[in-house]
Amino acid sequence: MSETSETANATVPATDDSAPGQAQEPPASFVKLAMRNMVTKGAKSLKHFALTAIGLLTVLVGLAYLTKP
Repeated sequence: MSETSETANATVPATDDSAPGQAQEPPASFVKLAMRNMVTKGAKSLKHFALTAIGLLTVLVGLAYLTKP
């Protein structure tokens, strides 16, 4: 039992490959990456958004029609 608790508490040391004088840039967040992707592939993203919106509205209207009293 002590072996599993030691394994669970073990940490992997971080390696620092950057030079000591350089400021390390933090990794880009998913929101920033998504925004950049939206700008570079605008037409495709808008087409997918429109199809998703139409599909969702179709499902909601269909459910409202099927469940009306």
